[in-house]
Amino acid sequence: MNKRIIALEGQSSRGIRWPSIFLTLAKYRPALWLIPFVLFFYLFQVAPMVWVFINSFVYEGEWSLVNYQAIFDSAFILQSFYNSVWISFWSSLVGLILAALFVSSLRHLNSRIKEAIIAFTNMSSNFAGVPLAFAFIIILGTNGAVTLLLKQWGVIEDFNLYSRWGLLTLYIYFQIPLGALLLYPAFDALKKDAYEAAALLGANPFKYWVKIGIPILSPALLGTFIILFANAIGAYASVYALTAGNYNMVTIRVASLVSGDLFLEPNLAAAISVVLMLLLAFITAINQWLIARSYHGK
Repeated sequence: MNKRIIALEGQSSRGIRWPSIFLTLAKYRPALWLIPFVLFFYLFQVAPMVWVFINSFVYEGEWSLVNYQAIFDSAFILQSFYNSVWISFWSSLVGLILAALFVSSLRHLNSRIKEAIIAFTNMSSNFAGVPLAFAFIIILGTNGAVTLLLKQWGVIEDFNLYSRWGLLTLYIYFQIPLGALLLYPAFDALKKDAYEAAALLGANPFKYWVKIGIPILSPALLGTFIILFANAIGAYASVYALTAGNYNMVTIRVASLVSGDLFLEPNLAAAISVVLMLLLAFITAINQWLIARSYHGK
């Protein structure tokens, strides 16, 4: 009799244990759903970054800093960094200003027109790479439709789309839609009451933007600028399709060292990529510091 009671107690204890296991699994179910994302992130983000970092210190099968020394000793590679930073900075700045003006004007339209313009902006933000370069060649190339028309009217004498200024025009074009989409939610922080109160106190529109509008939007403006900068400095397809790799930029140099026809130096390309990542990390750190100061009103 006692043995039967003990057996029943054992069965009941085992019966209680299984629901507790299911409850534990249910408790950690959100973490289990993250496993595919973690694997995907590791395979396509962490693993390539680690590979690039390790191989940047390898030269002819040995650990060395020769690759980094080659970067800073090469005027050609340093010029590629200068060109990339120059185009990325000015295209991000001009694109940010034009996007801010665009979003500010968009807020005064009715909802139906606003939604249509936002949908078009969302579509145009994905228009980049080879199709964008081809469109610019047709419109603003040497024999482009707009170029020939402006020359006929005497507005311009010569415009070279394949120069620095042509590339800057191309970059500004694909920066504006992205900047507008990133800034659009931030402008909701600008209440109409604040503008009316500032007007009642005698502030003109310029003072309103300097004293109220821009300080409120400064975190969003700074954050958008760094995203636009990273977007520009990492662009490859557009500039390659437009110049066939003849303009010296960082992404062109990395691609030529990895898949070029003459010299294949993947370790040097890895070192250039690491320097580029460090440059972006430095700019991001400065951006975060400025955002923190703007939040504290300093």
